[in-house]
Amino acid sequence: MKIEIIGSGIVGLSCAAFFTEQDCDVTVISTSNGPDESCCSWWAGGMLAPWCEMESAEPLIGELGLESMKFWEKFTSSYQKKGTLVVATSRDLPDLKRFGRRTENWQQVKQNEIATLEPDLADRFTTGLYYPEEAHFDPRQVLPELKNYLKNKGVIFQSNTSLSTQDLHAPPKADHRIDCRGLAAQDHLDELRGVKGEMILIKSSEVKLSRPIRLLHPRIPLYIVPRENNLFMVGATMIENENRSGATVRSVLELLSAAYALHPAFGEAEIIEIGVDARPAFPDNLPRIIRKGNTTYLNGMYRHGYLAAPAMAKRLVEQVLGYNTTTTPYEQANKPALSTGSM
Repeated sequence: MKIEIIGSGIVGLSCAAFFTEQDCDVTVISTSNGPDESCCSWWAGGMLAPWCEMESAEPLIGELGLESMKFWEKFTSSYQKKGTLVVATSRDLPDLKRFGRRTENWQQVKQNEIATLEPDLADRFTTGLYYPEEAHFDPRQVLPELKNYLKNKGVIFQSNTSLSTQDLHAPPKADHRIDCRGLAAQDHLDELRGVKGEMILIKSSEVKLSRPIRLLHPRIPLYIVPRENNLFMVGATMIENENRSGATVRSVLELLSAAYALHPAFGEAEIIEIGVDARPAFPDNLPRIIRKGNTTYLNGMYRHGYLAAPAMAKRLVEQVLGYNTTTTPYEQANKPALSTGSM
């Protein structure tokens, strides 16, 4: 079967990977030279944290995340299973207890154990929650890796290709079209909305971290993810609008204050980049597979792109090819994740 995929972000590439496994002829069409800063996937933290995400997400996200982690462990060399450490300042310790009640698979760690996990955080926090099974990677390494893997499998990439409204309404040149355009698909998916996210990339040789650190905050989920070459990704805001023109002063102050609260040495860090994009989301913040004729849409990853995209892509491929190898039947119990027909 010939498959045409529109979009070269993490959703489109995940779909291409699973179609390729089924010996389909796949072409990926992108308006950019992607994957690059034009796609929401570029700005992500790269945390694979299904248990932490269960603090506020639906159970479906946790289940998809566990399945997707197996995919990532296979496909990327930058996969690091070092867990997640969740901490809070003394005034926010009640939030840490609440976080623990809402999540699973964690170990409570005291001050000396925190020092063992992260020596540079010694004496800074009296207690925390450690999620040993979680992982992380750098999306800016993963996206090119996955694209190169697909190229070696014979996937054709048509980059810098503009598609008009007429092109998108015309029948695909392949047997089936997969639309993974993210927020750009609002022209076909009425319920899709954008949730603005802002992140900061900083550089410091004064702080060493081995794993993502979540610093509980009463308003937004703040995290710091270590990357190579003394870089740290600090994120991320969630604002209910689609404005991608720039980060606000308030957001930048909150993110940098979080880094400084985690370790004062971040006060001397160099700001490398401030990034802004809008996450595509449906009203329930769950991903959906929507089929309209010979076009199938996979969208609405919200803040769970890397956690949910591979598992959802597998389900989409099974639907399009007309069979089901997924043994866990939770698609039926979580109807919002799957949809057919018009919206």
